[in-house]
Order: sequence, then C-alpha cells, then structure tokens
Amino acid sequence: MVALTAVAACGGGASTVAPTATPTPTTSVSASTGAGAIDPSAIPLGDGHVSTSPTRGDVVSCQTGFPPGGGAQVVGPWIDAVHGTWNSTTKLVVQGSVSWPAAHFSVTVSGNTRTVQTTDLPINHTTGVFPIAASDPAFSYDRNPNTIRTQSINWSLPATPQAASSPSCTPGGAIGVLNDGVLLFNALDGEGRDAGAHEVLDACGEHPQMNGVLHHHSVPSCILDKATAASTLVGYAVDGYGIYVERSADGRLLTNTDLDACHGRTSRVDWDGSMQTLYHYDATVEYPYTVACFHGTPIAVS
Repeated sequence: MVALTAVAACGGGASTVAPTATPTPTTSVSASTGAGAIDPSAIPLGDGHVSTSPTRGDVVSCQTGFPPGGGAQVVGPWIDAVHGTWNSTTKLVVQGSVSWPAAHFSVTVSGNTRTVQTTDLPINHTTGVFPIAASDPAFSYDRNPNTIRTQSINWSLPATPQAASSPSCTPGGAIGVLNDGVLLFNALDGEGRDAGAHEVLDACGEHPQMNGVLHHHSVPSCILDKATAASTLVGYAVDGYGIYVERSADGRLLTNTDLDACHGRTSRVDWDGSMQTLYHYDATVEYPYTVACFHGTPIAVS
C-alpha cells in the first residue's frame, strides 16, 4: 500500500542519483505575488503555535517534545523577535542550481484509488546545493549537512476522501506531496519552531532531512506565483484531500481567518477535471502554511 517514505523531522547520506550542478548563487528570494492581507516583509512568526487539539493558526502535532539541535543553528536577521514577524523578502536562500534528470512524479486514478508515485526529486525546477557549503552565506545560520537522496514512493490515497470522525495530528515527516514531485512536511522544524521562518531553504523552499528526504514546509513562491487562477490544485495530503492555492478576484491569497483549524475549507474548485464543491486544504503565506491537522483519515506512511 505504501512504499518507502522517510519521516524523521528536519538530520546525511549519499545521493543515489547523479545530479547536474550549476553554481548559480542566490542570496534572497522575493515574496510571491498577490500575497493577500499578509505583508511578506512582516509575516507573523509561528513559534509557539503548536497544539494537541485543533486550533486555528496552530499545527496539531503528533510530536509533543522537541529536543534542541534540530533546524537552523542561528536565528537569522530576517526574524524580528521583538515584533514577532519575519521578512521573506530578505531571508537568505541556499545557493546553487542542481538538476535532477531522474525525477519522476505521477498521479493516476483507478476506481476508488488515487495512486501517487514520486522519486521525491523536483520535476520542474532545480535545487540548491546540499549539504550547505561553508562558503554559502546560508551556512552562517543553517549548517544542514544532509544530502538529497532519491526515494521510491508509492501511495494509495482515497480518490474521494471522506471526513474522519474527528481531526488528527500531523507527524514530523510527510503529510503530503506537491505537484513538483517533492514531499510536504508540516510547518515545524526539529525544535518545534516555525520552519518557514527559521530554516534556510533553497530558492524553491526545500531542503533534505537526515535520511536525505527532500521536502517543503509550505507551498513555495515558485509554485504560488504560477497559480494565478481562482483555484489551482498544487498537491495532495496523505488523507487524500487536495491542497489548493485559492485567490480572490484581485489575485490575493487566502489568510488563516478564511480557513478552519486544519487549514482548509469547503469551496468550489476543479477536482479531477470538473468543478465541484468540496473540502480541501489551502496554501497561505502565513504559518501554518498548509495542512495543520488531518480532516480525513491519513494513510500509514513509514
């Protein structure tokens, strides 16, 4: 039912695929267009917003203890602890441009099952260079020593997901996959902080954990900026529900106040080729970014 998917939260190994590297330095990333009511230079910091029960704006985490030492080693200057915000327009990104010719991602539906297969390598963009090089300015804040490794992931999701009797917590590993083929983790780093603010990621908002599993903690600007329609499906959660980017008539993204405690809502979206009114998760610029708890029943991911 479920093949290999790594799940330790944000720790190396050798790549099983030979990447193609181009040394293209990148030191900052622009905020996505149409960021909604959230100022991309003053995004509310999510530190401390971890719950054991559904609470809007919090991550419902299966993990309740977070030992020190995970994630970035130094708090970056883009974080304003006094005002409780962080600046996505000045935050560093990991340098480099690495191509992955063996990347594969597919989604097929047969009967009641949606099959998702991926190598967990990006199919339509490059990654930064990992482990983070000592010469990279990002190294001063985040010394991620991990190497990106190809995965063999085969998920059988419900094609028509149903609401569970009650929401459930998100683990420290995969909670879904985005349509670039890269896994999605929840919004927390290894210390239980706001990963989007603290961890230094590459230009498409990703990095590997200790087992080499590449992952996002949010829907990054490289995907958000291309999702300009009223609703765009950008991935799937492991309970089968879609992950969408929704925009208002003037192009603004939704905010936490538009969504429920699991970071979703019911609205009319394109699902499997037809417009349907159904529940789904939404991407936001602010923490917790995507799935905060599971509305449906997640498959077992190991």
